Amino acid sequence: MKRVKAACIFQTLVFSQKTEMDYRREQVLKINHDEFERYKATLVRSGVRYQIDDTAEQEDGSLVVHVRKQYNDKADVSEYFK
Repeated sequence: MKRVKAACIFQTLVFSQKTEMDYRREQVLKINHDEFERYKATLVRSGVRYQIDDTAEQEDGSLVVHVRKQYNDKADVSEYFK
């Protein structure tokens, strides 16, 4: 019999805008940072345990985020969040 002892989701998220939109890089960065903040607020509201491992701004204004988050409330995640 197999059971999950610990589980965690590792994600690489890219917050970006359509290239057809004629925004300056600064505008795109602000939009993407705002969207990222809304994403984090959603995680907090839903009670998901998470950790931001890395955030990088790209030349095109997109934001690449590496996130580690809780799989569900049943699996132990303590070994993933140190």
